[in-house]
Amino acid sequence: MKEKKPGERIPIPPSVREYVFQRDGFRCRSCGKSPPEVQLQVDHIIPLAQGGSNDISNLQTLCKVCNQRKKDRWDPRFRRHFDL
Repeated sequence: MKEKKPGERIPIPPSVREYVFQRDGFRCRSCGKSPPEVQLQVDHIIPLAQGGSNDISNLQTLCKVCNQRKKDRWDPRFRRHFDL
């Protein structure tokens, strides 16, 4: 079995995506918009490129526009949901 490298992107399972969307109320955590107005995506609060993890506490719901604007930067307005 291949070992995962730090910061390596792995697919987020559909069940985890659904959990994150439900937890965040099916709204973008940046602009507050929800479907059908926007397409929602799961985003890493602390980007993998900056040492963030794939842990569920580091995932948030963003719309496609806000996620593209954020890119691989860390936005201090967002906080992880849990301290691990």
